[in-house]
Amino acid sequence: MAERGVAVVTGGGSGIGLAIADALAAEGWKLLVADLSADALRGARARLMRHGESRVRFVQMDVADEASVIAGLEGCETGFGPVRGLVNSAGIGRDVPFFETSVQLFRKILDINLVGTFVVAREVGRLMKANGGGAIVNIASVSGLRGNIGRSAYGASKGGVVTLTQVMACELASDNIRVNAIAPGPIETPLVKAMHNDEVRAGWLKAVPQRRYAAPEEIAGAASFLLDASKASFVTGHVLAVDGGFTAAGLLPPYP
Repeated sequence: MAERGVAVVTGGGSGIGLAIADALAAEGWKLLVADLSADALRGARARLMRHGESRVRFVQMDVADEASVIAGLEGCETGFGPVRGLVNSAGIGRDVPFFETSVQLFRKILDINLVGTFVVAREVGRLMKANGGGAIVNIASVSGLRGNIGRSAYGASKGGVVTLTQVMACELASDNIRVNAIAPGPIETPLVKAMHNDEVRAGWLKAVPQRRYAAPEEIAGAASFLLDASKASFVTGHVLAVDGGFTAAGLLPPYP
């Protein structure tokens, strides 16, 4: 198996981030798995250690805290290898009607989902630049591409991630750093299970042509492709919707 370098995965303790970390490790990447939750990191360790203790490191990190990000990345390459990949998967969400969304909640979601993505990408990008390049994948959402109800804060944050991705792709191309985004549709993650009640689920199932939620592992293949320079070397600034056809949908057949 070819050595690919080190990939940093934020939000890697659970859900989409953990599934991506597992897939990348299986493909030869070394991993720096970052998460705010110590409990989530313990769970991730139990799953990822099968790839070898020397190939995975764990760090508790608050992506919304610049000092925490800088401290978490300090010395991350020492005795480990050059950082060449980043997946920004850390994030939170809330399903709240527009008039019931507080300024405090709006700012918290933007701070974690958008500012956190920016800070981690900036710091990891500096390492990549020094190493001759790399690839960044930001996890956005179909709620950053479409006006989904209850998502004023979450949708704004993920729409910002989409634009940030495009700006980064333009600015960092000269440093041989590719930057892309994935926009997942409904995925069975702990976050989604907490957010989606029966009514919300029924709405998604009616709007998604494939009539189902995806498993986190179904996002991992897209992330692996976008990070792989042998397969996606000319792909940058792209937003890949992994959504069961949600963003393509118009008038659908009657829901059974």
